[in-house]
Amino acid sequence: MKLVKVLLAILLTIFILAACEEESSGGEGTSLGSHVGGKEKGLREENLEKQEDLASKRKPCDTLSLQEHILETYPDGQYLVEFDQSISNKSYAPAILYHREGGTYVFAVIAKSKVTERPIEVKNVVGFDAGFTNLDSTHLGTAFFYLTLFECDEQGSFSTVWESLIPIHTGFNTMRLKRWGRFKVPYVELGFFDSINSGFRNYNYFLVNGILNKPHLLETYTSIARRRELADVDKNKWPDYYEWRFVNNDSLMYVQMLDSLPFYWDTIKNMYVTKYSNRWKRKY
Repeated sequence: MKLVKVLLAILLTIFILAACEEESSGGEGTSLGSHVGGKEKGLREENLEKQEDLASKRKPCDTLSLQEHILETYPDGQYLVEFDQSISNKSYAPAILYHREGGTYVFAVIAKSKVTERPIEVKNVVGFDAGFTNLDSTHLGTAFFYLTLFECDEQGSFSTVWESLIPIHTGFNTMRLKRWGRFKVPYVELGFFDSINSGFRNYNYFLVNGILNKPHLLETYTSIARRRELADVDKNKWPDYYEWRFVNNDSLMYVQMLDSLPFYWDTIKNMYVTKYSNRWKRKY
């Protein structure tokens, strides 16, 4: 009797392990990656169809047309990002900005999945909670964000002018078109949650050479013990910044601000430098 019970327990264990393996692989001939990517794209197509049904009037180059273009031309695992719903009044608001000087242009934030990992779901890379995804990015997939400029012609067809990598993987929040400095240089400010460091990161794309050329990137941020803010250090069209220095006072249990260092853009080295040290250089 004991032998029979042991054999039954072994068979039951083998059956459970086999079932778990089949579930994790998504079944015969189907990978988890293709399932997740296909599901995300299917949901987006369904949402787009509902929005098109509700739209009373359509115009060439409208938001729905751009969403159609991205769904049709971008592969699975690459999506138009949505604004953080916790700060948006809309249940679905694509992260795009229109610019109508000299034509119809649209700035858009695109998230692309890392090929060797699980395809991302946009809900896992947008908002405050997504700011913690870096702690387990291989489980939820790694997103590569891009600021992309599209041009729309008179027939309503979209084409890509340029795309520029955003050096962060999670926590997208806001997108704004602003102007900076005495030269009123237009720039796109992209806001991200830095949840791990209890703060925010802004990636600012300055159109110093016009909208048709790739923009100039400068990062600013604010957190408990980190701060960098825009500045005009050397009085030219290139944006600069002040980087603040902090020190942890363990005896008094607080963070103390010491001073700030001015960094300016060196057009020869193509880096941010400061006169206080030759070793301190920043790409953006």
